[in-house]
Amino acid sequence: ICFLQVTDGGTIKQKIFTFDAMFSTNFSQMENYRKREDLVYQSTVRLPEVRISDNGPYECHVGIYDRATREKVVLASGNIFLNVMAPPTSISVIAADTPAPFSRYQAQNFTLVCVVSGGKPAPLVYFKRDGEPIEATPLPEPPAGAGSWAPRNLLHRDLDDTKVPKSLAAEGEAGGGQYPATADPPRGLAAERGSVTETIPETVVSREFPRWVHVAEPIYYFRHTHAPVSDGTVEARATLTWTLNPQIDNEALFSCEVKHPALSMPMQSEVTLVAPKGPKITMTPTRARVGDTVRILVQGFQNEVFPEPLFTWTRVGSRLLDGSAEHDGKELVLERVPAELNGSMYRCTAQNPLGSTDTHTRLIVFENPNIPRGTEDSNGSLTGHGGFRLVLALTLTVILELT
Repeated sequence: ICFLQVTDGGTIKQKIFTFDAMFSTNFSQMENYRKREDLVYQSTVRLPEVRISDNGPYECHVGIYDRATREKVVLASGNIFLNVMAPPTSISVIAADTPAPFSRYQAQNFTLVCVVSGGKPAPLVYFKRDGEPIEATPLPEPPAGAGSWAPRNLLHRDLDDTKVPKSLAAEGEAGGGQYPATADPPRGLAAERGSVTETIPETVVSREFPRWVHVAEPIYYFRHTHAPVSDGTVEARATLTWTLNPQIDNEALFSCEVKHPALSMPMQSEVTLVAPKGPKITMTPTRARVGDTVRILVQGFQNEVFPEPLFTWTRVGSRLLDGSAEHDGKELVLERVPAELNGSMYRCTAQNPLGSTDTHTRLIVFENPNIPRGTEDSNGSLTGHGGFRLVLALTLTVILELT
């Protein structure tokens, strides 16, 4: 009896188990049977800790020996297909475009991506908002643009009055907190919500809110794709796209859930859409001296922020030390700071599609006792009579040696 695993589409057959009854069984014991032809040999193959690589067809070949010629004769063969299932190993929710800027005056599309890896077969993926399933319109391709999208009424929840402008909330008080009925409700209304400023030690933080608001929730668009991986599993990607409204989407909880036949309960990954608030900025060194390299770094926020913010640095009223108008990234490096930068105000703008916040911090530059006063220009290089005398002495030395 021989068991074989078939791989590479049948081109390779690997022997995994053999059983030879003639050489492993006592001949005299076989004589006790009255009918030799009724003798049946059984064999079982066990695959402990089944892996994805065990997936595929298997064959079993059974043969006997001819006593006269000692030649093996194959009598029968059979095959079976082993279908190995594997639960997903990871699930995560990310934003399609990160980091992304904040639009103060115009609605923009936003897409969440759920990535599920390590499953076989492909899992069932769906999204929830605030714990309730989202009724989404399936699409084979992403929508072309926001202009072809139309808002719809809320299906599962009412608008939270704390997330809409006070002017709109006041208009709906007489009607039980609902918006006034109109024949043709506008797609967007101007919001009377201005900027908010808060004071943090050594910094000033101001937050920007959107200047518009939709009176209805947009349609959600859903797309699901999966691609095979070399190890036999699949990677599934599900996207949820809609017209973002920071007035009602800020602090909304979105979750991605996965159902799979190899899972006893669904897997889940969730994110909360939050605008940045109160960036924590550190400056190193804290007491900068002339000629030092100063690093200003955003270490975090007063809240958890998703999606990832986009950071932009500017110098209030002037250009940065390198002459550029702005710098992107979480860190701003000022090399060999001159005394002229003392008192300069630097602005860090952190923004994601839900909101924007500005943080201002002031640079204080102290005199450096190791550098004589008046020997440094705005670029931090040594100047003055001492430097001129040194260059002149070197020039005279070179001339004398040449002559």
